[in-house]
Amino acid sequence: MCVFPKDVQCITGKSERYGRQLLSDIKVFLRKEPHQFVTVYEFATYCGLDAEDLYEYLD
Repeated sequence: MCVFPKDVQCITGKSERYGRQLLSDIKVFLRKEPHQFVTVYEFATYCGLDAEDLYEYLD
């Protein structure tokens, strides 16, 4: 499952722009191409969160 800026907004309580920037930072960190998606597991690992806890925000 992929994470989008709106999901980051719901999880963090910050703006959608922050979500876009954070996902961009994660892609750079993981050496992903701009067209590739960030998965829930990658997002959770980068942010130090439990991936299972994030699924309740994504439903």
